[in-house]
Amino acid sequence: MTRSNSSFRFHRTVLALAVCALFVPVHAQTKVTETTISAGLGVIDGSKADRAQFGQYNGLRKHSAFATLDVDYTLRDEATARWVDFLGANLLGDTREMNLVVKHPGDWKFTADYNELVRYDPYTVNTGLLGAGSTTPQVVLLPTLGSGFDFDLKTKRTGLGVGMTKWLSPALQFEMDVKTEKKEGARLFGIGATCVSAFAPCGGIGGASTGWAALLLPEPINANHVQVEARLSYALEKLRVNVGYYGSIYRNENATLIPTIPGSLNNPVGSPFTLNPGLRAMLSQPVALAPDNQAHQLDVGGSYRFTGKTTGNFKLAYTKATQDNSYAGAGLVGAPAGRASLDGEAVTTLAKFGVTSRPIPKLSLLADWRYENKDDNTPIAAYNALGSRTWTNRALPYKKTHGKLQAGWQFSSNYRGSIGADFEAIDRGVFTSSGAIFGTSALRQKTQETGVNAELRRAMSEDFSTALTLSSSRRDGSNWLRPNGVAGGVTEVANPNDPATGFLSSSIFMPTLADRQRDKAKLFADWQPNKDLSLQFSVEAGKDSYSAPTSYGLQKTDMNQFSVDMGYELSSRWALNAFASRGVQTLNQSRFGGAVMAFENTSLNAGIGITGKPISKLEVGGNLSYASDKSIYAQTLDTFARADSAALLAATGGLPNVVYRQTSLSLFGKYALSKRSAVRINLVHQRASVDDWTWGYNGVPFAYSDGTTVAQNATQKVSFIGVTYIYQLP
Repeated sequence: MTRSNSSFRFHRTVLALAVCALFVPVHAQTKVTETTISAGLGVIDGSKADRAQFGQYNGLRKHSAFATLDVDYTLRDEATARWVDFLGANLLGDTREMNLVVKHPGDWKFTADYNELVRYDPYTVNTGLLGAGSTTPQVVLLPTLGSGFDFDLKTKRTGLGVGMTKWLSPALQFEMDVKTEKKEGARLFGIGATCVSAFAPCGGIGGASTGWAALLLPEPINANHVQVEARLSYALEKLRVNVGYYGSIYRNENATLIPTIPGSLNNPVGSPFTLNPGLRAMLSQPVALAPDNQAHQLDVGGSYRFTGKTTGNFKLAYTKATQDNSYAGAGLVGAPAGRASLDGEAVTTLAKFGVTSRPIPKLSLLADWRYENKDDNTPIAAYNALGSRTWTNRALPYKKTHGKLQAGWQFSSNYRGSIGADFEAIDRGVFTSSGAIFGTSALRQKTQETGVNAELRRAMSEDFSTALTLSSSRRDGSNWLRPNGVAGGVTEVANPNDPATGFLSSSIFMPTLADRQRDKAKLFADWQPNKDLSLQFSVEAGKDSYSAPTSYGLQKTDMNQFSVDMGYELSSRWALNAFASRGVQTLNQSRFGGAVMAFENTSLNAGIGITGKPISKLEVGGNLSYASDKSIYAQTLDTFARADSAALLAATGGLPNVVYRQTSLSLFGKYALSKRSAVRINLVHQRASVDDWTWGYNGVPFAYSDGTTVAQNATQKVSFIGVTYIYQLP
């Protein structure tokens, strides 16, 4: 960062000397201090189940009454050129925040912050699980659904950060930040197994009925994440250069989850059965949790102004990430011979270059190129085994190249247009021949995507402007790779439609690798018919069409969205604002011998608010908002579907809708008791409704194999009132 020094001179006149004599002592004594303290009380009605949605992030899930305390302190000392800002928010609650900034402008700056965030899961778990949320839970089979105890899942983040900035010279600046975050609690997690595989024949009598189990085992969380960032920046007239370091160190105190499984569980229809030894042994295996890991990055970047019209920028970076948790230390056994840890290592190099130019006043040009290469240096070993067969892990290298060209032209004072082209190529590396993959029909090593875009902006008048953006892109790739099954590795398929060597028409291909045509259009308008009213409109539509050598899988997706925002000054004392938006996303896919599904998600959001000042001492306002999210699963059957699938669809009508709706009304009033004090009242009423068949339908909950259920109230109503006293210290 560069700084310039300026000075002024008076002629030695009597008037000038008098002015200086007047202001010099004032300057030496100028010191501004402002301190505002806010303290309040609040109450909420309803049970904690009624507050499931309302209290997810504000810390009010379990509390019917609460107190608040906020502090805002500001110091401006011109004599010592010292600035101090301190802000403390919700200091008595579960989501407290504190932030401190001390600086000598143009010389140095110090920052410190502390924050807490508690997140309550909106679902309540009813279970007999002993040690829920620990690393050693004990599964207990409930005699009946709902006969266990209620268990609320929550996670708490506690963060602390410090930072400093020092201007070493007018052209040289050093910055450093250190942040640490502690996360603890438990979240939804579980395990399951079905033992009807030919390679794991633990089904026993009854096949799938006795060889199936699903258990909810909350993931225990006790981890710490430290991030360090340092940067040295140097600035000259034309050249800007910075060198930086970023480090990430993650430590998890919980390496594994080791459950204790009883001898009996419920089958899929809720009847108790005795677990066979094979299934019980599989469920009792340790479950690896997120391992310790770290990453370190060095980078250099900057820009150079070649001329007054052309500027170039660049960035080079090197990152090394490692993961070497001890298997034995985590309680994991059966590792490949000679392997005490994964010894995982990924090295990523990045290069980015760009140029912007305005060769003539009406023409602007942009070119950008980015290359990223990740080398996976993790040792290869035989980690996977079924029966007498073994397969190794896979190396996962990744190369990505992205290029962009853009040109803009100012046709007139009212019209401006731009055109551009994009290119992206991804190389996922050669498949490890000793590894194997199951459950998918094909892979692809390389994909490339090219796209074009155009935009036209018009200022139709002083109070109305609009912009139209069109874009289209096409993705394809290299030949498909067929997994070789238990033999391991993959085989390239030159002609996927060849009856002898190609794919079956029932094959399923990953949409992230399939050929894709993507088209989008967006229209935006800004209208201000007068000084009091402003309106913004936005309409967007897009379509993805997928192509692969199959008749099944994901075929097409569509999206459209409309939004409008309004601001209106009713008078010098009253203002009105409103918004509305509607978005629809559709997805069409099919499965051989199964369902043909047309998924549709519709979201609707609307709100209106008003603020006013009816008298000089009183401020009031209110906001009414509505949100709706609805997912529809329209189902038919493939022509090869079995009779039992047809009977099930006829009996149930298919999957029901998932619907979430929320209506919220908030009101406030603030009255100035004096120049330094005020009182504020907040009223909030929220209604939420949840209809989600994934956890229960028509009053019947989904039940895990031990009788554990997960639910939340279908209808939730919450009312809140808070009173806050605000005082500014003299």
